Amino acid sequence: MISIAVIGLGNVGSHLYNAFKKVSNISVTQLNSRHLKDTSDFDIAIIAVSDDAITEVSKQVNTPLVVHTSGSAGMAELQNKSRKGVFYPLQTFTKDTIVDFDRIPICIEAENDQDLKLLEKLVAFISDRIFHISSEQRKSIHVSAVFVNNFVNHMYTMAESICKEHNVPFQILHPLIEETVNKIKTIRPIEAQTGPAKRNDIKTIQKHLDLLNQQQQEIYIKLTESIQVYGKKL
Repeated sequence: MISIAVIGLGNVGSHLYNAFKKVSNISVTQLNSRHLKDTSDFDIAIIAVSDDAITEVSKQVNTPLVVHTSGSAGMAELQNKSRKGVFYPLQTFTKDTIVDFDRIPICIEAENDQDLKLLEKLVAFISDRIFHISSEQRKSIHVSAVFVNNFVNHMYTMAESICKEHNVPFQILHPLIEETVNKIKTIRPIEAQTGPAKRNDIKTIQKHLDLLNQQQQEIYIKLTESIQVYGKKL
C-alpha cells in the first residue's frame, strides 16, 4: 500500500485525489496547503498548488519523496529536505468536470532511478501515458499547451462574442471546431492551415476587419501576419 498526501484543494489536486481514491493499492488524503501538519506518515507528497507557492509549501513537507504538478516550475523549486520529483498531468482541469485519466499524458521527473520507477508505478495506476520529461522540456510543453488550450479558448470566447453580436448561435461553429481538431491528428497543423490569410485574400480580410472592433482587429491582423510568415517557411 502506497500512502499519498495530495496537497492543494484546487482543480489539479482535487482531480488527482479523486483518481487515486479509486485505486485499491493506494491510500490517499487531500490536505489544505494553508494548514499543513506533520506529513511524515505518508510515503509521497504531491504538491498541487500555484507555482508561486511551491517553494514555501515544500519547506513544510517531510515525506520521503515530494513532487509537484507544475508544468513551468523546475524540480529545483522544491525546497524540502527529502527527495524530489515532478508529477505533471498534461491536461486542463475544471473542478466539477469529469476527466478520463487513462488518456492524460503524465510527465515525470526524479533525482534517481528508484524514485522514477516509483513515479512510473503511480502513473500506471491511473494512466496509460507515461513520459520521462526534464524540467527544461516541460517548460516548452507548458508554453505549447498555453497556445493550444488557453489561447485557443480565448479565440473561442471572441468568436462567441462576434456570433452573439450578430444574433448567430455559437453552436453552428462546433462541427468546424471538431474537424479542425480531428485534422491535426493525422497531418501537421501547418499543412492543415486554410483561410484568407493562407490564401492572401485581401478583399476577404478587409471585409472581416470592417466587422470587428479595435481589439479584435489588432488580434486578427497579428494572427494573419503570423499565418503568412509561417506559410513562407513551408
